[in-house]
Amino acid sequence: MSSPGSPNLIFPAVDSLQSGALDVGDGHTIQYEQCGNPAGLPVVVLHGGPASGCSPRMRQLFDPTLFRVVLFDQRGCGRSTPRGECAHNTTLELVADIERLRAHLGIGRWLVAGGSWGAALGVAYCAAHREACLGAVLRGIFLTGRDDLDWFFHAAPLAPEAWSRLTSFVPEAAHGRVGEWLFDAASGPDEALAVEAVRHWIAWEQALDSGQPQALPQLDDAATQAALDKYRVQAHYLRRECFLGEDELLRRAVGLFDLPVAIVHGRQDRVCRPSNALRLHEAIGGSRLKLVAGAGHNPFDAPMLAAFAGALAHFAAQGDFSGWADGDPA
Repeated sequence: MSSPGSPNLIFPAVDSLQSGALDVGDGHTIQYEQCGNPAGLPVVVLHGGPASGCSPRMRQLFDPTLFRVVLFDQRGCGRSTPRGECAHNTTLELVADIERLRAHLGIGRWLVAGGSWGAALGVAYCAAHREACLGAVLRGIFLTGRDDLDWFFHAAPLAPEAWSRLTSFVPEAAHGRVGEWLFDAASGPDEALAVEAVRHWIAWEQALDSGQPQALPQLDDAATQAALDKYRVQAHYLRRECFLGEDELLRRAVGLFDLPVAIVHGRQDRVCRPSNALRLHEAIGGSRLKLVAGAGHNPFDAPMLAAFAGALAHFAAQGDFSGWADGDPA
């Protein structure tokens, strides 16, 4: 890894050591891979979205000398099949898939690492299978409830030009429920409307994350189909508050009392509010919290890379997070 003063804080690119497909039932097969040190500390990576899938770059978030890294694409996502499928695709089933994967790989206990939606899924998994978890590193906290969705789809003052373009596309009668309209359009039978809804949804998210206007993405045929599949699954989850909702997620979080949990969240995160991290920290007794200056929602922001890697290295050295983030103002 580069030195703390370097502009590049990401670990070197590594190849996958092993990959495979696991039949999890209901017609779904999840794709997984392992990289890093086969004798290292096991860590399972839960991607965001919902429905974003994993990318090779995500391997570079983990020290390959310290960790045995397991990445997988959740049901209906990325390389898992059938891609874009919403049937038999709920949070309860994703939690069961994670546990099936652990047993399939013969791992006794592992560290759970998740960002954004992956952080919420990490809470749900740890609560259901605490005995299988060494601890958790949770980044960019998404609480899955109506307040988060209203914030994301109506944060007009944070990206006014992008909001103006989005609302020029969404019918005026739906301006008070932009998210619901996009969910319907992106997963509806009118493919031309679905494509335009997805392009505007992507541009809005990118603008909100960066704070800068973004051009509508230009997608070739393959990228268009991948985006339609992704946002169909994402709409399926978000319209149902990810089969959790904020109150239920925080209730489950209370059950993680004294499990080693580190929470990292960007102070400039416009996609998921920093107050989410404070609420989760308060719910999980004994958790540690670092609010990262100069970081937004992007896991590859240099300050976030440093904070995330620091939490992981601390756990690898000590087996918990005691002393990590001491002195950080909340």
